[in-house]
Amino acid sequence: MSFKKPYLAIALVGVALASGAAWWLQNKPAGPKAEASASGGAPSSAGQAAPAAAGAPGGAPVAAPGSGAPQRPPAVEVAKVEKAMLVDETQSVGSLRSFQGVMLRPEVGGRVSQVLFKDGQKVKKGQILVQFDDQLPAAQMAQSKAELSIAQANHTRNQELVAQNFISKRSLDESDAALQVAIAKLALAQATLQRFKVLAPFDGTAGLRQINVGDYLKDGTDMVNVEDIEAVLLDFRLPERFQAKIKQGQKAQVTMDALPGRKFTAVIQAIDPLIDANGRSVGVRGCIDNRQMQLRPGMFARVNAVFGERDDAMVIPEEAIVPQGGRSTVVRVVPGPNKDELISERVTVKIGIRQVGRVEVLEGLSMGDSVVVAGQQRLQKEGTVVRIVDTSKAQGGANNAAGAKPEAAGNAQKPAEKPAEKSGPKGGNASQVKDGKAQAFSGENPCTRGLNATR
Repeated sequence: MSFKKPYLAIALVGVALASGAAWWLQNKPAGPKAEASASGGAPSSAGQAAPAAAGAPGGAPVAAPGSGAPQRPPAVEVAKVEKAMLVDETQSVGSLRSFQGVMLRPEVGGRVSQVLFKDGQKVKKGQILVQFDDQLPAAQMAQSKAELSIAQANHTRNQELVAQNFISKRSLDESDAALQVAIAKLALAQATLQRFKVLAPFDGTAGLRQINVGDYLKDGTDMVNVEDIEAVLLDFRLPERFQAKIKQGQKAQVTMDALPGRKFTAVIQAIDPLIDANGRSVGVRGCIDNRQMQLRPGMFARVNAVFGERDDAMVIPEEAIVPQGGRSTVVRVVPGPNKDELISERVTVKIGIRQVGRVEVLEGLSMGDSVVVAGQQRLQKEGTVVRIVDTSKAQGGANNAAGAKPEAAGNAQKPAEKPAEKSGPKGGNASQVKDGKAQAFSGENPCTRGLNATR
């Protein structure tokens, strides 16, 4: 036990010395180097501030960020509300179909004895196109005529006998009934015989026949189609939002991929009262005058439906519109309270027709107002002072420099265009122009005639 006491004393002394050393290291005073660095930092800061102050031209102070000094107003680009002519229109695609078209089929079965037309031939209403073998119905009609003759003679004789009181009135009534039956049989035989002749139902053009002489056809067999294409119908569809704009009598510009460079005018004739529930679209039918015979049923058509024109519409660039909470707004630049000061004003507008690069404004702006087209994101606060940047001068100089040579080249090409115009009538438009003069079609427009009209 006495042996362990010196070691315990030594341990206690070591712990005391370690604690004292730790306290001294934490609380020792700053040395000469720290004082030198602290004293040297102030001249450095002052040296940096001095050149900064001396660097300002004329000794003017320079506004530092966050120093509260006045800053330049945000720069924006503006455009004025202008007056322009706008066409309210929309595009769609459609197909052409005949003004009238039918596939001729026999009502009774029989053998073809005559084909009285050629493929592609013009036919008239009531013209006989196909004749079936009618020997049997012709014989039946002859029999009916003979029976009618006997019935008429018997009835006349009975009338005379009744007048002389040789027969009863009942015999006269029976002979009258027999006469009516004979007349009905003759009418039936004539109708049956007429069914063996296939007639053209309207004026038009016969298609390609699908029968030959000697063919035995059942009732309902396809024989030949007849198409009336002096006018062609144009069927297309529009989204349901246009159903209130499209009206009968409006015009639509039509182009065909099969006839590039040629434009046709269709007159709207009917609008389908039923809107398609699947595509939410409404069917529209127009009519095109085709007396030049350039169009064919089944052709693909591109339609530009025109709803109306506005000569004095107020328009602004499309970039000026800022959607905000389901509304369309613009930032208008108005004079501020101070002289030569412009401020921003956010205005809600009502938009009309949209076209590429410009929008019609119906309400909210006046003619000549200036609206911001670039820099709206800098004007979040109402009444912000703005600075207008005029980019027209810089763009105009660049355009003049870049466009000098192309303009000269364009002027050099202009004389070469005149001979091309002279040779135009000899080109692909020959069906419309003959001997240098446009063909004029007289008479009623085929689009305005009825379905049962004859020509």
